[in-house]
Amino acid sequence: MESKIKHPISCIAWPGLMVLCVAIMAYGFTHGHPVLYFNVAYVVLIVTLFFLERWMPHEREWTKPDGQTLANILHTLSSKGTSQLLLLFGGIIGLTELMEDPTPGIWPRGWPLTAQVVLGVVVAEFPLYWAHRVGHEWPFLWRFHAVHHSVIKLWIVNTGRFHFVDSLYKIVPSVGLLLALGTPPAVVVWFSAITGFVGMLTHCNVEMRLGPLSWFFNTPELHRWHHSKDSREGNKNYCENVMVWDLMFGTYFRQSHRRPPTDIGIPEFMPPHFVHQIMWPFLTKEGKRQIETGCLSAS
Repeated sequence: MESKIKHPISCIAWPGLMVLCVAIMAYGFTHGHPVLYFNVAYVVLIVTLFFLERWMPHEREWTKPDGQTLANILHTLSSKGTSQLLLLFGGIIGLTELMEDPTPGIWPRGWPLTAQVVLGVVVAEFPLYWAHRVGHEWPFLWRFHAVHHSVIKLWIVNTGRFHFVDSLYKIVPSVGLLLALGTPPAVVVWFSAITGFVGMLTHCNVEMRLGPLSWFFNTPELHRWHHSKDSREGNKNYCENVMVWDLMFGTYFRQSHRRPPTDIGIPEFMPPHFVHQIMWPFLTKEGKRQIETGCLSAS
């Protein structure tokens, strides 16, 4: 009986939760409080996924503790909490309240808002794609991005596990491009909110049947392949929200005949403590050796 209930939920969970979050945001815009209602939608999404992860997990092993919950939360506060939410929502909305005439540009402001938001997501995805791809292919930037990929399981709490440098070099070009094109602030806020919703859904450990959705959106299925230890699978699916640029540049990866790997992570060492993880990309080989030796001996 329970399996009969879980099957339809697994089919509607992703689109249903996404529509719900967008509806809450739309209500917030209508009443002049988009940031407040973004937070409401985000909390609703977190709570719902928290219970779904325990009731119908994609991978049962991923429900076990990995010793990284505190580090995940601190990374979220240091990267997403400061650079994304405060910079984008607080900074942009605060500035636009002081601007009677938004910066002009080539952006099609005459289009319906929904069409502008769709265009904004696709346009901003281009620098997001390349920033993410370079983070894998350029060893210097991989030092920072490896903090995110060092997790051995995916669940909602490590959604925001990013080194703050990793977050900044992705956020600045994407939002900067939108602003340079003269995009209205409402579109930028919508893009930021959608990125937050998709990111949480992408990392959740919930069994979801996604079907053709994975051809258009970054889904949990695609992102699980992206976390594979096999670089032929892991160095794929770089898009954050919509998969248009992965499809265009040949980095889209999906195999329907087998499940994504559950043994995820990175081949190199990553210290278990948050402070050491923040320091890690900046350290010399000798400094890393000292931390690694200390961490290993302490364990």
